[in-house]
Amino acid sequence: MRDFMDYANRLVQFSSLLERSIKVGTTAQAKALSKATGQEFSVSDLGTVSKAFLNTYSELLKQPADLLAYQRNLFFKSWSIWSKAWLPTEEKPKDRRFNDPKWSSDPLAKLAKDAQLALEDAVSELLASLPQGSKDHMRAEFYTRQLLSALSPSNYLAFNPAARNRFLETDGQSLLDGFANLLDDLERGDGRLDIATNNERAFVVGKDLATTPGKVVYENELMQLIQYDPLTPTQHKRPFLYVPAWINKFYILDMRPENSLVRYMLERGHTVFIISWVNPDAEHADKSFEDYMRLGPIAALDVIQEATGEDSANILGFCIGGILVTATLAYLAAKGEAHRIGSATTLATMVDFTDVGEIGVFVDHDRLDALREHMKGTGYLENHHLQEMFSMIRENDLVWSFHVMNYLMGKKPPAFDLLFWNSDSTRLPAAMLLWYLEKIYLQNGLRKPGFLSMDGVGIDISKIETPCFVLATKEDHIAPWCSVYPTAQLLGGEVKFVLGGSGHIAGVINPPTGRSKYGYWLNDDCSGSPEEWLANATHTEGSWWPEWAEWVESKDKSERVAARRPGEGALEIIEEAPGSYVLTK
Repeated sequence: MRDFMDYANRLVQFSSLLERSIKVGTTAQAKALSKATGQEFSVSDLGTVSKAFLNTYSELLKQPADLLAYQRNLFFKSWSIWSKAWLPTEEKPKDRRFNDPKWSSDPLAKLAKDAQLALEDAVSELLASLPQGSKDHMRAEFYTRQLLSALSPSNYLAFNPAARNRFLETDGQSLLDGFANLLDDLERGDGRLDIATNNERAFVVGKDLATTPGKVVYENELMQLIQYDPLTPTQHKRPFLYVPAWINKFYILDMRPENSLVRYMLERGHTVFIISWVNPDAEHADKSFEDYMRLGPIAALDVIQEATGEDSANILGFCIGGILVTATLAYLAAKGEAHRIGSATTLATMVDFTDVGEIGVFVDHDRLDALREHMKGTGYLENHHLQEMFSMIRENDLVWSFHVMNYLMGKKPPAFDLLFWNSDSTRLPAAMLLWYLEKIYLQNGLRKPGFLSMDGVGIDISKIETPCFVLATKEDHIAPWCSVYPTAQLLGGEVKFVLGGSGHIAGVINPPTGRSKYGYWLNDDCSGSPEEWLANATHTEGSWWPEWAEWVESKDKSERVAARRPGEGALEIIEEAPGSYVLTK
């Protein structure tokens, strides 16, 4: 009787999900029809991808011997895999997709896994035999990898042993839960599949994240400026300004007390200010990169001087915020005002875009034209486009692992602060984005003396003599460390280059606690290539934060001053941190 009731309940649940899926599909179809007359933008362009594959295929035909060797290699690998498929083995998995021991002990799963890995290896070897360096070759490699990753047996219920076992253990409930999760993701994306990568209800900004006490002491149409409450009775004389990226929210630098870069410097006795960027909408369409400089760090420096009486500040920029900081340094140098910045820090920031890594797959003049046409109707780029682009660069970690968890296993993603922040991204105004992609990304204008002007002033980063601390991270898929390294050779003053472990976020947010999983590399000689630098670098265990903080503090030998509290100077308190701008979705 109980089995019958369970079956009946699942039948009712399935009927409810089916009815809900019809509603989701109808809504999505209606939205698609309403947009049919407009210009839609996609990070991947079918025409560009097709051209890349046609050109790659043409290259293959010129090398019949390599093509024949590939086919022979794949045949022998396939034969070896088939002959060993029925022999259980104790293998240590090298690929996280196949961590479950049953991928080695279950004959069907083992055959599927070994065939997948053999195909991936053979295709990789074939593509590596072709002429390297062209954008078409890079696109062919990238989208071939996307296809192979999508075909992985780990993504299918019939082959994935863990998903099959869960289906049997739950009497099919996991599949119904996965169907419900799929509908949740479609509804959240208004018909676009927005794969959940975190528990969006796990954190509240201002309550669980961005909790360091402080006050908003200034705001304009592009940013709010937060001054944090002191955590020491005295503070260093020179205040600190953090300039985060405006692609995401500022609180990556103030996640939780144990991994907050803001709190860390407060505890070392610094007066810390941070910019919280607005989440742009149509009214910000005409805001330019120059506006971000003028209304961002320049306005903040004016306000900080008014609040503290100091005419020099330390500055830190993260990702595109670091690009803005570099441009600001060059602008101040050109105006004879370099003294306004005592030291500068850039984190995971490229200023030389000669080699941008796989992000270059998505950026060219055709994509720029499509983007320009799309933003005529919106005034901004929706946040999900950048999320999709960055996720595709690490597709197995950021797409397919959650496909398996959410839909095959029928689970919800766990609470994870970094992934919560990553999903809390922002829109980008049209004028700023188009200028940035064309002038800095495609034309590599930041490294060309006098090529760019900021607020009517020509800039040259080689004229920057402000001491700079430049951090890259070894596994960064957004700002590859070998592309960050040239900064040390392009700037005109003292540069301390440090290479951290891990990637774009985890390598930066790596506090000096028991959680410090990644070390860092140091080498004062930046005259050679990145490979030469690393070969002669010294590795140190632990966080790079103390190395950086000591470097910053060595640049200011002034005696400490009484702790500065928000509202005690010339500025009035507008509201409590984290402010209202950061809460806009």
